[in-house]
Amino acid sequence: MREKTAGAATRESFGFVFEQPCPVRDILDRIGDQWSLLTLEALNGRTRRFNELLRDIEDISKQMLSKTLKRLEQDGFVRRTVFAEVPPRVEYALTGLGCSFLEPLKHLVGWADAHHKDIVLARRRYTAADGQTGGQTGGQAGGQADAMVDEAGA
Repeated sequence: MREKTAGAATRESFGFVFEQPCPVRDILDRIGDQWSLLTLEALNGRTRRFNELLRDIEDISKQMLSKTLKRLEQDGFVRRTVFAEVPPRVEYALTGLGCSFLEPLKHLVGWADAHHKDIVLARRRYTAADGQTGGQTGGQAGGQADAMVDEAGA
């Protein structure tokens, strides 16, 4: 195994070298934005044109959809096909890599659905405790905040 060079971790453990600082962080940074997961889901099982995607993904702008599709294409999740017609027709579809990501995505969405209420309650407890202690969370105030949230029927 090689040492870090020029600020990037270089690993040869698997027979190839990673020049990225962290493969997991690199992928999460790319697909963890506001629109990538929604775009991948909209392409699940079907080829779509740009305006179809624009209609199906609520609140996304044309510019943001274009940028998101380009990034997903760059990373190999989406294939863009341009047809030589007048007017030109462009279609987007998931690649094998994009399709393979849908299974872990399904598990992530399931986990988020199952635990969202717990996360919201934890945020409320934290906010209530932070407000009572003047910015210092934990200790006795944290227990009082739990009781306040529970009494409020959160």
